[in-house]
Amino acid sequence: MGNGWHEWPLVLFTVIGQCVTGALIVGGLGWMACADNSENRARLTRSLFFLWLLMGVGFIASMMHLGSPLRAFNSLNRIGASALSNEIAAGSLFFAVGGLWWLVAVIGKMPEALGRIWLVVSMALGVVFVYAMSRVYQIDTVPTWHNGYTTAAFFLTVLLSGPLLAALLLRLARIPFNGGVFAFISVLALLASVAVVIMQTADLATISSSVQQAAALVPDYAALQVWRLALLAAGLGCWICPLLWHREPQVFSLLAGLLLVLAGELLGRGVFYGLHMTVGMAVGG
Repeated sequence: MGNGWHEWPLVLFTVIGQCVTGALIVGGLGWMACADNSENRARLTRSLFFLWLLMGVGFIASMMHLGSPLRAFNSLNRIGASALSNEIAAGSLFFAVGGLWWLVAVIGKMPEALGRIWLVVSMALGVVFVYAMSRVYQIDTVPTWHNGYTTAAFFLTVLLSGPLLAALLLRLARIPFNGGVFAFISVLALLASVAVVIMQTADLATISSSVQQAAALVPDYAALQVWRLALLAAGLGCWICPLLWHREPQVFSLLAGLLLVLAGELLGRGVFYGLHMTVGMAVGG
């Protein structure tokens, strides 16, 4: 029993991967909108470097979970048959295709039509990556993970953190960005997260093994979820409040908001891993 932080490499990998996917989609739309302004596009392209830097940090964290980096290649041995192999393959493909798109774009050798197609493919690969990530935890012997809440939580992280990271990168690149639509999407994702927490709390009370109640796996589950939702609300508030006052959010405000949202999602992901249990006599953790 605990808060799941013993799985911190996976906590970092999943949250970072989902955040980068959402940020690439929103930031990529901004990149395509800069077609008539080469200077803005160049600044934004340089700013998008931080997406691939974060993705690299996420993959380094995931390799630490394997115990030895030399085992990383073994995780690709069963592509198509293993959800873990599919996840690593999808993530590597997303990283490679998206990173190569950035490299060609930043050196100014990207034709307009090819750049758009390549970017859209990279966005789609990010979505596939998140879906493949969620499939890893659809294990029928782990009833606390084998449900729609897992998939919903992973994609909600995309919508909660990705647009805010993109807003920060666009602001750093001094690109005019009317983020009202994306901020509204993030607010809807926050409301959906509240609904998921409520429904999952009720569902946990019905799950048990011969030796363990699911509701007892994380003794501070309710308090941790309250803290998580409070962090998410505060983080989005740093972005939304200036928009409500018809002001452009400043870099410090967006950075503070992003850190709060990521802290909330890291906390929530730790709770997720803390809920690991298996059917029968054994309880994993």
